[in-house]
Amino acid sequence: MNAPASCLIIGEVAQAHDGSLAMAHAFIDAVADAGAHAVKFQTHIAAAESTRVEPWRVRFSTQDETRYDYWRRMEFTEPQWLDLKLHAERRGLLFLSSPFSLAAVELLDRIGMAVWKVASGEINNEPLFERILATRRPIILSCGMSKLDEIDRAVSRVQALGVPLTLLQCTSLYPCPPDKVGLHLIPLFRERYACPVGLSDHSGTIFAGLAAATMGAAMIEVHITLSREMFSPDQSVSITTAELRQLVEGVRFIEKMLTAPVAKDDMAIETANMRTLFMKSIAPATDLPAGTYLTREQLTLKKPGTGIPAARMNDLIGRKTRRALQADELIHENDLEDAP
Repeated sequence: MNAPASCLIIGEVAQAHDGSLAMAHAFIDAVADAGAHAVKFQTHIAAAESTRVEPWRVRFSTQDETRYDYWRRMEFTEPQWLDLKLHAERRGLLFLSSPFSLAAVELLDRIGMAVWKVASGEINNEPLFERILATRRPIILSCGMSKLDEIDRAVSRVQALGVPLTLLQCTSLYPCPPDKVGLHLIPLFRERYACPVGLSDHSGTIFAGLAAATMGAAMIEVHITLSREMFSPDQSVSITTAELRQLVEGVRFIEKMLTAPVAKDDMAIETANMRTLFMKSIAPATDLPAGTYLTREQLTLKKPGTGIPAARMNDLIGRKTRRALQADELIHENDLEDAP
């Protein structure tokens, strides 16, 4: 995928819908309302990707006897996936869903997947990767479980075909502690692979995404939940959709900061009114009669900055007042006689 004009932000639903089609549609609306660019799901087809002996990563479900049963409950039909995609597009979102089997790739291809998101666990899935490459459509590649040589190989294959690629730094820990996020890899990967690089974040906060934005991340993907009180196997790594809005606003703020160089002299002119309000002028510390030769002890500094500037304090020593001045009355040039 080509580098977007601004950082593309993805709300990752994954299995947070818990098999409910209505909930999946609700997530699409929530992601759109938060101002993100894309919504992402995962397309699981139990019979095509799993066995009945697949172990639980975390045994979170008492409703499903096996993980295979859980994947079956997460399945949507092809018309349902198409309906989700069309809903996302109506709301101005890019629709993404990671396939976890060849059957899932075929399903998503039939409904017109515009951009492929390849999960890090599938980077060595040769048939799946080959089928996705054959479409020549842009690829977003996560590398959370991958070794460097595996990333090298995958990126090389994609770039050899001229397929647009965005690489996401990712650490497959749930949740991911701050010392494992690996933000330093964003510029390193950008230089190594000469492609847009972003972050797929599992920290469960907006902090990593904001930090990634300061490093020029092309894309930020975060797991989302509608509420901290909801159930989801990814709840501990998710941010709420309200926090997603904060992330979007924060990234936009950061982008403006990074792309707007400030010339200090020009800014001083632009803030002239503020300078007048906050800077100090020279004033008498006590009442002074006309004809007084000024000493340092007779002078003080007070706001606003509409009189003789504080920086000229030494210039006034020894000059004579033309008229009587009251304490705290700002001194102007016409109040003084020229120095002898």
